[in-house]
Amino acid sequence: MSHQEASKKSITFALLANIGIAITKTIAAIITGSGAMMAESIHSFADCSNQGLLFLGLNASKKKPDTEHPLGYGKEIYFWSFIVALILFSMGGLFSIYEGIHKISVHEGLKIPIVAIIVLSVSMIFEGASLYGCLIQINKLRHGENLWTWYRNSRKSELIVILGEDTAALIGLSFALIAIILSVITGNPVFDAIGSIGIGVLLVIVSFFLAVKIKSLLIGQSTDDETSLKIKTFLEARPEIDQVLNLITFQLGPNIMIAVKAKMKDTDSVEQLIKNINNCESELKKQNPDIQWVFFEPDIKA
Repeated sequence: MSHQEASKKSITFALLANIGIAITKTIAAIITGSGAMMAESIHSFADCSNQGLLFLGLNASKKKPDTEHPLGYGKEIYFWSFIVALILFSMGGLFSIYEGIHKISVHEGLKIPIVAIIVLSVSMIFEGASLYGCLIQINKLRHGENLWTWYRNSRKSELIVILGEDTAALIGLSFALIAIILSVITGNPVFDAIGSIGIGVLLVIVSFFLAVKIKSLLIGQSTDDETSLKIKTFLEARPEIDQVLNLITFQLGPNIMIAVKAKMKDTDSVEQLIKNINNCESELKKQNPDIQWVFFEPDIKA
């Protein structure tokens, strides 16, 4: 399975879950008058739009290079992932905080709270299934790394965003459920408003971490350590190369650009040297199909 197929499956799982959950939460929020439930419904609708933007980014990243963008459009997925982080911050986090503060002063109490409790419980099951589906796709790519190490090293911004969204959604649902139960037990509707504020703060924190991670990709990052090591090891083993003097890798969405400075084995002619370089480039692309551009500079050891 390609990395993009894994990403599309994760986004599809999340989108299908969030569409149903968002509609259900909205109906329940109207029936119960719960601020925490309303915050959760806005969060789910924001997640739906986010998944649409991630699909847009994945499709845009596959566009062919042209004269204005000679290295292609691979980093489009990073741009749209960053926009998703901003939406999660504004539509999700800030609105939820506003809704909670507003409800503290004008809350009229919950109506039919059992409806909210049932909807939130069912939503947790669906969000859990979405997170599980995301983790299945991530497990196919992380090669034995723990989840935190994969998060720090991964260049798959769309999977990082889905993981962050699903995790925040599941924790946010827990906040909302606890807030509503406390409101019912104590008879104090302020707990519901506090739950909304808690959800908002959670979303702001998650969106901040996502934005910082994706900012690094937007600025320009090398490939992950494992891929860079494989590329270097492959080049050092080539019979045409005497020594790899310098290697720069650059992640461009799903594609990779590399620049190599190497001391080549002695040849009888410049023509043979060029053939050796071309052969290295060709074999390197066969070894890793994600490599789209190779800039090769023969040199002597300094």
